[in-house]
Amino acid sequence: MSREMCYRCFWPKSLCWCPSIFPIETSTKIIILMHPKEYKEEKAATGRFTHLCLKNSEIHMGTDFDSHTAVQEQINDTRYFPMLLYPGKDSIDLSEGVVPGGFLNGRQLLVVLLDATWRNAKKMFSRNLTLQKLPRLEIVPEEKSRYLIKKQPHDWCLSTIEAAHELMKALEKAGLDIYAQPNQMLDLFDRMQQHQISCKRDPAKQNYHRVAGGKIA
Repeated sequence: MSREMCYRCFWPKSLCWCPSIFPIETSTKIIILMHPKEYKEEKAATGRFTHLCLKNSEIHMGTDFDSHTAVQEQINDTRYFPMLLYPGKDSIDLSEGVVPGGFLNGRQLLVVLLDATWRNAKKMFSRNLTLQKLPRLEIVPEEKSRYLIKKQPHDWCLSTIEAAHELMKALEKAGLDIYAQPNQMLDLFDRMQQHQISCKRDPAKQNYHRVAGGKIA
């Protein structure tokens, strides 16, 4: 018999994270584009946790966003200044908390985050002209990734929840937003990982496994 699920955090109700999550208000609108594999295969689901932590956010699943009505409506809404958090030679580096004069020109900042593995994020970017045309932001994180249960291609490659945390820190530093509860997302990320690590080390948990050498995958 399958376990009863919470359809906010997508964990079993017995392990539901929602009571410990307190969504924060931001002036920045965040749109999270989730690759289908994140929805179907990933236990970590850091994109969903990011969405639950940020009240002014939305999450949309798919790979084709050039024809995605809800995403297109907001990106083309003249009230917003849409940007993609994705590195590139013409991207604006927010790490120092400095932005060009007249940056938003009276519009509300809308930031698009790609919730996928780095490989799939690159595919999403290359297959969507909408994403390629957006002006870009990038951030040099102050700390290496805290991912313990998943190997990142580089120490400075971040999970979606870590990227959102660094983004909000940088926006506050630049005077573009206020980041209340700056520890919430990382605390949630850490607790979720510690739970999965304990499950993988428990031989009674059949849905988890050890990898060679006892290291956590």
